[in-house]
Amino acid sequence: MAHSNISIFVPHAGCPHRCSFCDQHSISGTVFQPDADYVKRICSEALECSASPADTEIAFFGGSFTAIRRDYMTELLDAASEFIGEGKFKGIRISTRPDCIDNDILKLLKNYGVTSIELGAQSMNDKVLELNERGHTSLDVINASRLIRKHHFELGLQMMIGLYGSTITTEYDTANAFCHLNPDTVRIYPVVILKNTRLAELYQEGVFKPFEFEQVIDMTADFIKRFEGQGIKVIKVGLHASEIVENEMLGGFYHPAFRELCESRIYRSEIEKLFDGPSLIISVPARNLSKAVGQRKSNIRYFEEHGKKLTVIPDVRQTDMIRIIKN
Repeated sequence: MAHSNISIFVPHAGCPHRCSFCDQHSISGTVFQPDADYVKRICSEALECSASPADTEIAFFGGSFTAIRRDYMTELLDAASEFIGEGKFKGIRISTRPDCIDNDILKLLKNYGVTSIELGAQSMNDKVLELNERGHTSLDVINASRLIRKHHFELGLQMMIGLYGSTITTEYDTANAFCHLNPDTVRIYPVVILKNTRLAELYQEGVFKPFEFEQVIDMTADFIKRFEGQGIKVIKVGLHASEIVENEMLGGFYHPAFRELCESRIYRSEIEKLFDGPSLIISVPARNLSKAVGQRKSNIRYFEEHGKKLTVIPDVRQTDMIRIIKN
């Protein structure tokens, strides 16, 4: 079943400071602070038109939910909890900081019907976390993850690729650390450099030199394969398409179809292993045709540039990723 959320943004709420990359207005497209009435209205409208509410969570994103003023947090949770239960939504999903989790807060969340907790880990390298003013350590991520598991919540981890001070080695180390923690879900957010952030200042000063775009595509594709191969669902790759982000970004790794670029790269690497001559004909599930041929036929062109001809045939009945028809 596809992952589904009723997303409610609580921008900047609870954050003790701004991280180097953070401009929540650009990311969420709003500075509006929701209240109980707003939550009830959104949930009521969503419930009326939801085809599968039992597979959907009410999700509070955009801030550090467990660090916001306690009475405000319980106001939002109380409003959302009315829409949890039989014939209603599955539960409540929140995102928060790794250093804002303890036994008491987890007991409170459980009482209000919270089912899933995502931690903004971003990196598992302490130097990278410090350089980007995260205010927590990798040990905080480990300890919070263990507590969340102990209290039987679904665990999600969020990773940012390309932070200031990161290297290809630290990115792979972070992915390996995530696999060791074995979360239920992962979100991968390649860094986007937004105006009015510390990262933008470092970028404009020439101090921060981001990875090449192709490097990030390759890494992200590797991580998707690694996580999903371990049974970890990758529920988001890249920021959602937004005119605000497009207008506010100075650099980094944004594309409105970023995930498809990465999945296309996965296809390319798998197809490359199958060539045993100058031409190859394969079939793929019809829904995956655009991933196999690549955006604007980039995979077809890639093999042409290497003196090889690739033909891809869609098959509506096929479930295997790739089948060789002629090699």
